[in-house]
Parts: sequence; C-alpha cells; structure tokens
Amino acid sequence: MKTPVTVLGLGAMGTALARAYLAAGHPTTVWNRTPGRSPELETERAATAAEAIAASPLVIVCLLVDDTVRSTLDGIDLSGKTVVNLTNSTPDQARATAERVTAAGAQYVDGGIMAVPAMIGGPAAFIFYSGVPEAFEKHRADLSVLARPEYVGADPGLAALYDIALLSGMYGMFGGAQHALALIDSTGGPTEPFTNQFLVPWLTAMLTSLPRIASDLDNGPAGTAGSNLAMQAAAYDNLVSTAAAQGVDPLLLTPMGELLNRAVTAGHGDEDLAALVRLLRTE
Repeated sequence: MKTPVTVLGLGAMGTALARAYLAAGHPTTVWNRTPGRSPELETERAATAAEAIAASPLVIVCLLVDDTVRSTLDGIDLSGKTVVNLTNSTPDQARATAERVTAAGAQYVDGGIMAVPAMIGGPAAFIFYSGVPEAFEKHRADLSVLARPEYVGADPGLAALYDIALLSGMYGMFGGAQHALALIDSTGGPTEPFTNQFLVPWLTAMLTSLPRIASDLDNGPAGTAGSNLAMQAAAYDNLVSTAAAQGVDPLLLTPMGELLNRAVTAGHGDEDLAALVRLLRTE
C-alpha cells in the first residue's frame, strides 16, 4: 500500500498536489479553511485540520502565508508525523516553523516549489527540500510524485533561500527584458519580432557567462577580465540617457549603474562582474 498523505490547503497549488497523489494511488485526505473549495475532492475532505493530520503519517502543508501555517498547526498533536511545508516563506520563517513542529513531536522538512500548478506531476517541475535528512529520505519516493525532489541541506531555511534566489534571478532578468521592450515599444514599432529574433537569443547567449562568474566567486578570477567594470561603468551612462530620450523610465536600470560606479570607486575597475556580487553583501 502506498503511503497515506494529508494535504492541508486547497488553493490552486494545494489542489494540484492532492490530485497528483490521488492519481498516483496514494490514500489522500484533504482539508481547507474555506469549505467548498475544490468540490471534486469532497470525498477526501476532513472536517478539521486535526482530523486530517491524524489520518496520515505524511502531512503536506500548502497554505497562503506563514501566519496561516502557524494558526493551522499550533495546538495539534503532531507526534510521529513528517510535516512537509510547501508554503512560500522566508528562511527565518521556515526555521521558526521547524522549531514549533519539532516541539510538537514531528519531523520537519521545508520545501520550495519551482513550478506552477499545471506543472505538478510533470517532468519539468522540481521542488527544493531542506530539513531532517532522515525524514526526507524516508519519503523521497512519496515526494517524487509531485516533482523532482532536490534536497539542499539539513538547515530548514535552505529550501526557502534557494527558492527566493531563483525567483530573484527571474525577476531581475524579466526587469531587464521589460526595459528593453519598453525601448522598442517607444518607437511605435512591433515588439514581437525584436523579442523572437534578438532579445531571447541574446539573453540565452549571455546566460552562458553565469558559470564563469560563479567560478570566479568560488575560486578567484581565472584570468584578466574580458570587459572590465571600469569600461562597463563608463558605457552604462548611455543606457540611462537613451531611456530618458525615448521617454522610458530608467528605474530598472539605475541600480546596476550605481553598483558599477561603486565598484570602480572601491578599486575594482579592472575586475569582472563577479566583483559586483561581493559588493551586494551587507555583512
């Protein structure tokens, strides 16, 4: 018999998780604070969170925010359970939840879902996990039903950190792309040909430099900078002035220009982009 699973939370993602477990043949119990959500799961629904948790050794939590996780789990006996929290949270929130869940008698694993609901159960989705390694290994096969599991360490805050790091990279990339589109749109011309023929291939090619930047961070520069920061800082003014001339707000550009100038002022003008990463650290 496959492991019985409880899913707390029936938003779009929680519903996708529950459906994936049912489709894979796992006895599945669900609970949601608002009655009537996902009526197709009515036969699997428990009346209370405590009843739902009691039904399964593996409890998947996918609620809206961290405060909801706390108010849902506090006061419930979690003895002998493995609680896997897939609610979006910060690393510190994940660590605090781990302390509360452990004190209530359960083993805690935190998770960061790198997928949209439609991707759950498919080959492109993956989920970061961190927390009690024995609990993760015990339920690795169960968690694989949802997406490819990527365990990143025993610190329960690491999954949230990896999740937020990837989202930060995504939003930064989209911010630059949106500025580029605004420049083309300012001419009154179409943006789709520019995007398909030039923007996507250019960004794809530029992404190949990321492993070298990471290697420079970990091991030190392997050679002379191909495009040093002093040169880049001098040329960067053209990006901002062109935006102003085209009637495009440079708010997505100016922070990088400020960072480049700060690097040059601090004596890093002959270095490469990896030097900017260290300048972002506030410690």
